[in-house]
Amino acid sequence: MIRLLLLTMLVITVPALADDQQRIEQSRQLSMQLGKQLSAELMAAMKAEGPVHAISVCNERAPEIAQSLGANSNAIVGRTALRVRNPNNAPLGEHKAVMDYFKQRIAQDPNVVPEAWFTSSNGEQHYMRAIVMQPQCAACHGANVKPEVQQAILAKYPDDQATGFEVGELRGSFLIRWLDK
Repeated sequence: MIRLLLLTMLVITVPALADDQQRIEQSRQLSMQLGKQLSAELMAAMKAEGPVHAISVCNERAPEIAQSLGANSNAIVGRTALRVRNPNNAPLGEHKAVMDYFKQRIAQDPNVVPEAWFTSSNGEQHYMRAIVMQPQCAACHGANVKPEVQQAILAKYPDDQATGFEVGELRGSFLIRWLDK
């Protein structure tokens, strides 16, 4: 595990090869599109019907948006976290190591949104971009989630681990896995 972390940190700090620059930029754009589309739908749901309704939007629409973005780019687009709400988003060991790095990096400089580009142990190229906890996320992911919201979360995600976050902390990561090299 330590070897993986050191390797990941080395890969993160070494400038990407010129051939990777286009793929990195595509990955960055995909992660920002997922964040923007999901945020827009969640905020609309929150405004219209409150956080209980937004949980359904996140549960149903987030995978649909991610799948649509991935289908158009030959990549698997999604999210992962150290503490997941949806067990389908559980991280691989390599992803955990990167997110541990992200967590340290954000603690050192909260104005930086870290990202990483690496080749995984199975040969796939992966891009990760930190998701930093924002104020609007606190209703469902914060330290003081209302009981009715907590009940709705547990109805959709009985093994939820994704509450108790403070604004500015690492919430998770966008993850782009390329299906070709």
